[in-house]
Amino acid sequence: MTTRSAVIALAGPPNAGKSTLVNQAVGAKVSIVTHKVQTTRTRVRGIALRDEAQLIFVDTPGIFVSPKRRLERAMVGAAWNAVEDADFVIVLHDARKPAHDEQTALVIQGLRERKARRVLLAINKIDEIKREKLLALAQELSAAFPFERVFMISALKGDGVDDLLAWLASEAPEGPWLYPEDEISDLPQRLLAAEITREKLFLHLHDELPYSLTVETESWETFRDGSVKISQTIYVQRDAHKRMAIGAKGATIRKIRELAQRELEEMLETHVHLFLFVKVRERWVDDPERYQQWGLDFSL
Repeated sequence: MTTRSAVIALAGPPNAGKSTLVNQAVGAKVSIVTHKVQTTRTRVRGIALRDEAQLIFVDTPGIFVSPKRRLERAMVGAAWNAVEDADFVIVLHDARKPAHDEQTALVIQGLRERKARRVLLAINKIDEIKREKLLALAQELSAAFPFERVFMISALKGDGVDDLLAWLASEAPEGPWLYPEDEISDLPQRLLAAEITREKLFLHLHDELPYSLTVETESWETFRDGSVKISQTIYVQRDAHKRMAIGAKGATIRKIRELAQRELEEMLETHVHLFLFVKVRERWVDDPERYQQWGLDFSL
């Protein structure tokens, strides 16, 4: 059997559907998804097998105009690093946005400056607009950059994703697989567990608060019956944020724990005892160790 492998970086504005596409391609949840922008903080690799090809999808933080804070700059820097290291780059564009969307234009300009090759365009969320508008959108975007191929997809529903995977598998360079056959992500379990809890916080807290918090898995204990005890700390920047995360009489944190625990049990296929603690640490966002854990460059 002649094996193939390829690293595919997903590039695009926040909320273009990169994490959803990775999960759809892999057939399992390896990257968290919310309706809020900039949910993804680190590069997550999702590993899909198609015929004799191993396709390593790199989910990157969204690329956006004028990142101001250190964390934002580090996230955008990680996205561009992934692009430069990839065999293929897929630019995701939200079909509901115009071709001249400022953030997509920023991605295209960055690819042009880096002289990126083997760049594909995936117009996502095609199920949310009328079909007759798609051709004109594809033509406008293709006029802005010489994409090798254009795919129309719905990452959420899976429409068009098989065609994309089949093309990538046929074009992947010959070579050994980079990961074991049964591996679907390079994200450590403890970090993925923390990401799942962070996803629930993003989905259930007010708009700004999720960007001021982080989650760390402090301990992980497996018992004889196979069940797992996981203790996590949610770090926030202010006492007011702590009160919001806990909620009246602990209602909010209880709900977050229930939702996260249920998903962790599905992922681990065992009973999970999840314990959540909320602590104030004003400058967690300036801790170099956290950036190292996320694979981000603290110096940016």
